[in-house]
Amino acid sequence: MAPATVRRTELPDQGASGPVLAVVGWSGSGKTTLLEHLVAGLSGAGLRINIVKHSHHDIELEPPRKDSARLRLAGAAEVMIASPYRIAIMRELRAAPEPPLAELLARLSPADLTLVEGYKWEALPKLEVHRPVLGKPALYSDDATIVAVVSDVARPAALRPGVVWLDLNDIGAVLDWVGTWSRANPQVLVGGVVKD
Repeated sequence: MAPATVRRTELPDQGASGPVLAVVGWSGSGKTTLLEHLVAGLSGAGLRINIVKHSHHDIELEPPRKDSARLRLAGAAEVMIASPYRIAIMRELRAAPEPPLAELLARLSPADLTLVEGYKWEALPKLEVHRPVLGKPALYSDDATIVAVVSDVARPAALRPGVVWLDLNDIGAVLDWVGTWSRANPQVLVGGVVKD
């Protein structure tokens, strides 16, 4: 695959929203499982954690016969569902382009850390979940925005300087690294290339 230039990601003021770290990797690498551990560990330590998850599939939060789905299908641009337990906002794009990540992040409440699953094409700091058994190439070799790799294999000798290598089987060490990284309030990188 030919590398593509990353798009500049204008993030909201980190003072209000906290740092943003993307968790990237190929399908089946364990991104969601790792995120579950990170959210449980970090929120259990008293941190407020937000998540933005990208999907290439249609998103159905309610069956088509429910009220909010019926209202969306009738033509509403946005439908907010509110209850004593949670709220959800669904916006119908109706052939409009997908909103940029920065716009989505700006809609979130303030948090100590926002973790983003996916968006590997965006120019923001990333943690790659790399499992060579999947037979897919590593992303870190072509993406200068990857600051750490979580893997179930040993650190390669030719790893780019400055990239942290973490053991996928040592969730405690991964949690420690993410906690330290988030407190450092890193700047967002804007250069480099990623694979499509």
